[in-house]
Amino acid sequence: MKKNILPIIAVALFVAVAFTSCDTATGQGAGWGATTGAILGAAATGNVRGAAVGALIGANTGALIGASIDEADAVRYGPPPRGGFPFARPIDTPGFYQSPFPPYQIYNLRHVPHGGLVEDRIGGGYFRKP
Repeated sequence: MKKNILPIIAVALFVAVAFTSCDTATGQGAGWGATTGAILGAAATGNVRGAAVGALIGANTGALIGASIDEADAVRYGPPPRGGFPFARPIDTPGFYQSPFPPYQIYNLRHVPHGGLVEDRIGGGYFRKP
């Protein structure tokens, strides 16, 4: 067990750091789920394989829980339109998208996660990054 503790801690920290850049509740839920799953898997089995399986299961579970939190947080943006929030349209420049609201402004959404809500302050309304 003492030989495996360092790799287990390294894997858990790597997974936690890999998901810290996620701004959505889905990404954060996946990160915390993976970390918790890795720790519990390592504690239950005492080996790296158990930690990896626990991290995988925890990341998937955390992502599902986080996705439901994302949708619940969307309520603060007002009632969603019928059929959900519209999606932006990609343009020729990678990472840039056109708003679905007139006057159809172009936005740099390189740092917005896929499916993230963006406010169009000029056209008014919220849209999602595809």
